[in-house]
Order: sequence, then structure tokens, then C-alpha cells
Amino acid sequence: MENIITIDGPSGVGKGTVSLKIAKYLGWHILDSGALYRILALVAKRNQVSIDDETKLVALATELDVKFISLADLSKLQIIYAGHDIATEIRDETYGKIASQIAVNPEVRTALLARQRAFYTLPGLVADGRDMGTVVFPKAKYKFFLTASCEERALRRYKQLINIGIYVKLSELAVEIANRDQRDTTRTTAPLIAASDAFTIDTTKLSIEEVVECIVSKMVF
Repeated sequence: MENIITIDGPSGVGKGTVSLKIAKYLGWHILDSGALYRILALVAKRNQVSIDDETKLVALATELDVKFISLADLSKLQIIYAGHDIATEIRDETYGKIASQIAVNPEVRTALLARQRAFYTLPGLVADGRDMGTVVFPKAKYKFFLTASCEERALRRYKQLINIGIYVKLSELAVEIANRDQRDTTRTTAPLIAASDAFTIDTTKLSIEEVVECIVSKMVF
């Protein structure tokens, strides 16, 4: 699949911003798959659905009607659900924690699989997530896996949340990121790993522009 690019990796490696810039550069659509799990977490909380209620979670996942709209200046990605932009709301770490817990459920992941693949439309798609290159789009021509030190990722996430008015303690954020890494990399279904044919990029000491340049340099269309 030549017109799909997957960009996977843990929280805080810059996947979202890099994906936005790559999508803008190519004029393609974008999928923030991690947001789908956060949205599901938000909807479940609003509807008082327990994260252990697999049947209701699957039903909610099947009905998610979400649109991703990138602003022209790339300042943010609008996430439209039920007619409202919930991009800022779902970045609260409460939903990040719930999303990570929901993501270990294989039935929920299966329910969201078709929804994620439906985002692929011409001229192409940049898919950002944790299993885009291994499970959702395994035949994508270009696959990238971004990494960074846990300390750097916590600091980046801290700054990102502060910038949108969400206040957290850096130390608590570092612990949550470490816990999420543990859950994501050890889950039985679709664990967080690099695809065997993915280019791995350590972003710890790289700027967003340098990461984008590295990715673009690997692509030939």
C-alpha cells in the first residue's frame, strides 16, 4: 500500500506533531489512532460504562463517529465527536490512563480495527499510533517507529499539557508514562513493538523538523 505511512511509538515521542507535518507535506489525510481510545474512554466515562464491561465497550467502539481535521497552520488537530472539538478534553491524563487500560481488551481492539482502516481514503493516509504498522496497516510501504528516553518523553508531555491549560506534576507524569509503556509492551493483543520492516528513529535529541526530514528522506513515490 504505497499511499499509507505508519508512524508508531510510545507517548511523548512526537508522533502527533510529526504526523501532522508529514500529512500536510503530502496533502494526505491523518489518523490519530490513540485518540480513538481516549475518545472511547471519555464516552465510556460519560455513559458510566465500566472498563471491565466488554460488551458495552465494544458497542460504544463500533458506534464512534469521529473526524480528524488539521488546521491550515498545523497549530492543532481538531477531533470532532458529536459535533464538538474534543481534542483538548481527551488529552487529560485521566483519559490516557483509561485508554491504556481499555486497549488491552482484544475485543475492543477488534471493534476499532475496521473503524481505523476506514480512515484510509485517497490520496493517502498518515496513520499515527502504536500498532499501525504491525496490525492495522501491515502492508503499508513506509513504516516508522519513533522512540525517546522516558525522561524526555515525560518532559515533552508535561510541556504539551501545560500549553493547553492542563496542569500535572512532572514526577507523576513520568510514573504514568512508565506504567503505560509496561502495559502497552506486554499486552497479549497488538503489543507496542516496531514492525520488522519499520525504520526506527530515536527522537530524544532531535527537533520535530529533523524527524520530519529523516522520514521524508526515506520515502520515494
